[in-house]
Amino acid sequence: MRVFKEGGHRLFQSDPQCTEIVSKMLVDLEKRGMDAVREYSSKFDDWSPANFELSSAQIDAAVAAVGPHVIQDTDFCQANVRAFARAQLATMHDLEVETRPGVILGHRHVPVNSVGSYIPGGRYPMFGSAQMSIIPAKVAGVKNVSAFTPPVKGQGFFPATVNAMKKAGADRIFILGGVPAFAMMAFGMDVFPPVDMLCGAGNRFVAEAKRQLYGRCGIDLLAGPTEIMVIADDSADAALVACDLLGQAEHDPNSGLALICFSEDFAQRCDEEIQKQLTVLPTRDVAALSWRDNGRIYIADGRQEAVAIADDYAPEHLEIQTSDQDYYLVNLRNYGSLFLGAETTVAYGDKCIGTNHILPTSRAARYTGGLWVGKFLKTVTYQRMTPAASKLIGEVTERQCEAERMQAHAITARVRVARYARE
Repeated sequence: MRVFKEGGHRLFQSDPQCTEIVSKMLVDLEKRGMDAVREYSSKFDDWSPANFELSSAQIDAAVAAVGPHVIQDTDFCQANVRAFARAQLATMHDLEVETRPGVILGHRHVPVNSVGSYIPGGRYPMFGSAQMSIIPAKVAGVKNVSAFTPPVKGQGFFPATVNAMKKAGADRIFILGGVPAFAMMAFGMDVFPPVDMLCGAGNRFVAEAKRQLYGRCGIDLLAGPTEIMVIADDSADAALVACDLLGQAEHDPNSGLALICFSEDFAQRCDEEIQKQLTVLPTRDVAALSWRDNGRIYIADGRQEAVAIADDYAPEHLEIQTSDQDYYLVNLRNYGSLFLGAETTVAYGDKCIGTNHILPTSRAARYTGGLWVGKFLKTVTYQRMTPAASKLIGEVTERQCEAERMQAHAITARVRVARYARE
């Protein structure tokens, strides 16, 4: 392997200052409740309405303000997400098996009861994120999904976001952003009960709030700045590869961007294309910083090394633009979502193709996938036995407990052995 361009450190690093700020805010929010929520919302977002929750009339008015093409496109995107979530759910079956005569074991998939979904709206009003968390939760069978999104500073809400949340199936909609939103969801305030699980993307303060609240309630996953890696051979279009890398670069100056190719000529052409496209890109102020500081280009000696590099990087999004896509589908292991062929791209997955865009970053793809319908389900086990099976299992259990010196445990087995021996 050769490194044609080396980028900066891409791990989601701890930020002591951010940790301290969020910790103090959460303590204050739990102590003072809605008074603190209102104070922080006014301070950070210039937003202090009489009620942070939208009424049915306000929701209807917001939906009415959305243009017909946005309505139609949102419906199209959500139909795709819903269809895929339903197909995923269909693969998850309850189980019951008799492992020994009279020993019946099983599991069930049970949805969590309530979810708080956060739809980000900082640099961009990402209303397409609504379906990514709300729809899988509702398809999983979650009874109560409350959606939160930050206001447009000093102006109120973004109508397209409200429309997307409503159409996705949100039971309640709140215009509240950042740490206060997560505090309200996790702690429960006023007439809002605490949720069982938090989900959704956001900035570093949002990610830190989720980290600190984990345990009080569940979370989907922790995610840092977005990432894309492209594996491209010489048959790929360098201009298209450059376009896709810059497509993620506009997210954040800290976006992770990487290319694995197989020749110095292709690496050079891609780098030149990126510089060329940056001159006319409307969001180049952000994208140029991201590529300058974090862009990487690796030249691999072959497919096997390309797979090794990619699996070590474990990117959030991984595009394959090669003549042998199936090789990578079979051999790659660590990625959030895989995009096979030039016909698809990260933006399709982010917006409307049907897969989820809430995905692991910072090498978390080594041990988890992204958000999906299964994240909202608890797989719980159960067991039952015949009297004869209880006697057999009880004899072994008693000996095990005595060997571990757990006498009270042993007694619970011994009394059953004695009872069912008589029967």
